[in-house]
Amino acid sequence: MTLNVSGERTGIALTERQRIAWLRLIRSDNVGPATFRDLINHFGTAEAALDALPDLSRRGGSDRAFRIATAADAERELEAAHRFGAVFVGIGEPDYPQALREIDGAPPLLAMKGNARAATRPSLGIVGSRNASVSGAKFAAMIARDAGAAGYVITSGLARGIDTAAHRASLRTGTIAALAGGLDQPYPPENIGLLDEITSGKGLAISEMPFGWEPRARDFPRRNRLIAGVSLGVTVVEAANRSGSLITARYAADFGRLVFAVPGSPLDPRCHGTNDLLKQGATVTTSSADVLEALAPLTRHDLLTRLDIKEPTVETTRTAPATPDDSERDRIIEALGPTPVEIDDIIRHTAISASQVHLVLLELDLAGQLCRHGANLVSLVPKD
Repeated sequence: MTLNVSGERTGIALTERQRIAWLRLIRSDNVGPATFRDLINHFGTAEAALDALPDLSRRGGSDRAFRIATAADAERELEAAHRFGAVFVGIGEPDYPQALREIDGAPPLLAMKGNARAATRPSLGIVGSRNASVSGAKFAAMIARDAGAAGYVITSGLARGIDTAAHRASLRTGTIAALAGGLDQPYPPENIGLLDEITSGKGLAISEMPFGWEPRARDFPRRNRLIAGVSLGVTVVEAANRSGSLITARYAADFGRLVFAVPGSPLDPRCHGTNDLLKQGATVTTSSADVLEALAPLTRHDLLTRLDIKEPTVETTRTAPATPDDSERDRIIEALGPTPVEIDDIIRHTAISASQVHLVLLELDLAGQLCRHGANLVSLVPKD
């Protein structure tokens, strides 16, 4: 269930049994958001997918035991979340951010702590330099205050500099902190107090990572993806070349979201990235009005809800999907290579049913032999 601009709530809540099964599935080996979606769509429920995982992995060519998260593992994580004052929210449930569910590969489960209503309101992302200038931090705070007063939740990454300024300026109106690690492993340490202010007030902390997970460098792009996915638009204030803020902006553009960039001095390295964004077509942002006027049309219409991951609310009997024979499996694998190819092209090339092609791709994926490149592009993992 989600909150649209008219205030109407729609959607389906998971049962506790389903929530445990979902958590087990997403915590199992080689199961990311896209694989999770395909497994649910193919087998109907997470429980059925869990039963199929070992055989799928074996047929995909794996020669080792497939690790499946146990019910005890999932229950321990749910209990850890409960002790921490957090919950796990599924993609079709009331408090899952509506904009986030629209992106390809949206996290099937989000750990959330704080005021869940923040997730149901339209959001503006604000990101930028960790070593922000005084004027940059002041400008970010101004945008955050004005957008908050206009009804937007401000989403950022809890980092030093611009992120901190944006969060602090929107504490009274609502802010979302997206974390790179588990909710109980915030980074940087000096913003733990700020995070407490966020989650004890009108704000919210979100993460797709397990409890206890300490953030590593490669986890921050996933955090940036969350920021872009939650937001209708992202404002970048001071960003050097090759900075994480530019990764957030790139994700936002890929998701069809608005990208705003604040121009800066060409002599300041902190502005090189934002100035390049402007050359690439980002909206020139010199006032809050530039952002609010561009966002206004988006909040006057409901987002088109496209739920890719569904489970029945009651137990149902589902016919087992047809398993391709060896010759069909060989044809599908032969159609793959190290160069990414569209799944629809594989279906046309092999003349094999879509369900069987997707099943073989799942087998390869779970065996660690498939690379995914966005929503519909796949390739084989290069052999050493």
